[in-house]
Amino acid sequence: MEKKRRNLITVLFLSYLLLLSGCSKSSEGSSEEVSESTAEESSETSQTASSLTSVLDSSAMFTERDLLQAADLSEATYITVSDAADITIRSEGVYVLSGSAEDVTVIVDAADAKVQIVLDGVSITNEGEAVIYVKDADKVFVTTSDTQNTFVVTGTFASDGDTNIDAAIFSLSDLTLNGIGTLNITSSANGVTSKDDLKVTGGTYNITAANHGLEGKDSVRIAGGEIVINAKKDGIHSGNTEDSAKGYVYISGGNISINAKSDGVQSVTVLQIDGGSLDISASEGLESTYVIINDGNITICASDDGINASSKSKAYSPKIEINGGTLNIDMGQGDTDALDANGDLVITGGYITITAQFAFDFDGSVTFSGGTVIVNGEEVTTITNSMQMGGGFGGHGH
Repeated sequence: MEKKRRNLITVLFLSYLLLLSGCSKSSEGSSEEVSESTAEESSETSQTASSLTSVLDSSAMFTERDLLQAADLSEATYITVSDAADITIRSEGVYVLSGSAEDVTVIVDAADAKVQIVLDGVSITNEGEAVIYVKDADKVFVTTSDTQNTFVVTGTFASDGDTNIDAAIFSLSDLTLNGIGTLNITSSANGVTSKDDLKVTGGTYNITAANHGLEGKDSVRIAGGEIVINAKKDGIHSGNTEDSAKGYVYISGGNISINAKSDGVQSVTVLQIDGGSLDISASEGLESTYVIINDGNITICASDDGINASSKSKAYSPKIEINGGTLNIDMGQGDTDALDANGDLVITGGYITITAQFAFDFDGSVTFSGGTVIVNGEEVTTITNSMQMGGGFGGHGH
């Protein structure tokens, strides 16, 4: 991968202003090859199963090592980045990065290896090149120490042969983000992309992306962390359309704030929320074939649909199922729906507050067996297509 030395490009972190009618959101050259082998004794066994009702197997979402927020540095390799000097990691181990540089890509090319990259006060600015590029590995962990770290990529991303690289952190293998520090990402395409599973279990992330904020082709799984995303496409996206068991998003923890021009969170098969806090301002808040909410604190400000279940996968029928949690949905004016199911709508629990012209829109059956639903300030005891402002019912189409 060839690079030219350039003068440092100063990039201002941009926040994309999303104008939503009727609702608003408050928000807070040369190369160095590393081949040292490091012994690791971290178990990859799964965490204890959740007692929540699950469409997805919550017990299999995260390994013990995913959930560790600090790396074992006893045999770590320390690297200080320098201008126009790519770093290639070819062996299993822990690698600690520090320093400030331009035109640097950290390349992981270590078949069947587990590699941990610790960000220890590192700042890298590239044009058209990923900052971290995982070509081959069993799994890669990107872990922040108690430091501030910054990745900036501008311009059009260059491909690597047939591989279309499109993110500041781009991985062809499983990728886990964790730690106790901060990573600021500005990208002219996606913020973080994994073509396998993408997990976030800890750390603070401020992501400004011209496309998606977080993308995992097979899945996106979030158990913790402070995540702020400004995206011109989806905030969080999973899009495997080839395997019916994949293309899902699972959230069980973390504080997530999303300002997106398209969907706040979108997946192909299942979007399951078992906990955490989400504050979303977007065209559509949550979208998948099957949306299931068991717990969590969710605030949505949307200009199209608040929560939408539409047919994106033949593995499931479109369905919105709310079993718990606290939801506040504030819809913009016009032909908008708070809960829009192109199939069934099921509410068995939770506390749901809706401000909308049209609260419910469903094509299949409706079940309302528990929980509290408030529409425009009034508690409702039945769910009917479609509830308009003032408590009336109208003939809103699908």
